[in-house]
Amino acid sequence: MEDFALDIIIGKGPSARNIRLKLPSFTIIGATTRIALMTSPLRDRFGIVYCLDFYDLRAMKAIVQRSAGIMGIPIDVGGTGTIAQRARGTPRVANRLLKRVRDYAQVRAAGAVTAEIAAEALHLLEVDVLGLDDIDRKILRTIIEKFEGGPVGLETIAASLSEESDTIMDVCEPYLLQLGFLERTPRGRVATRRAYEHLGLSYSPEPKQPTLL
Repeated sequence: MEDFALDIIIGKGPSARNIRLKLPSFTIIGATTRIALMTSPLRDRFGIVYCLDFYDLRAMKAIVQRSAGIMGIPIDVGGTGTIAQRARGTPRVANRLLKRVRDYAQVRAAGAVTAEIAAEALHLLEVDVLGLDDIDRKILRTIIEKFEGGPVGLETIAASLSEESDTIMDVCEPYLLQLGFLERTPRGRVATRRAYEHLGLSYSPEPKQPTLL
């Protein structure tokens, strides 16, 4: 990266030799959601490091409206807002939901997407008003109903749901944490009052007494 060269090793053992190919000046742009897995020397060689946040609702509406125009989907302001609100602040999720709502609208509403049609389609997909899907709600209910709201370890949650822990940590948890539905503590994951309220469950945490062994 610094020398604008590519080193290629040919052969093995004592007879191995190195060939350096000079490259024209270039710019590297890297993107990752797991920056901690990159070695510190590699991270330090990038001149500028940005942390990108989720898109806000206004930006998501613009993205949905633009995608609908490209795909030729008739959609009103209400339909745009409904899809944008449930897209988890992520454009690729918005585009996926828009395509599925379009499919539903073509069968049930002559192709036109309104707020009502979008809500009906997303209800069939089990995507609620905040964008949580079935696995998100299962995680929250597992913590609340099986483990009394937590704290509970990630591996225990994964085993209870027959899911990979990486899937829960990388795909589901970031959005649940952003919404304030989960807390990460040294002892494990804890469901917050907001999670109880969103699921329609009563929140009455009781102090847990330490177990003597």
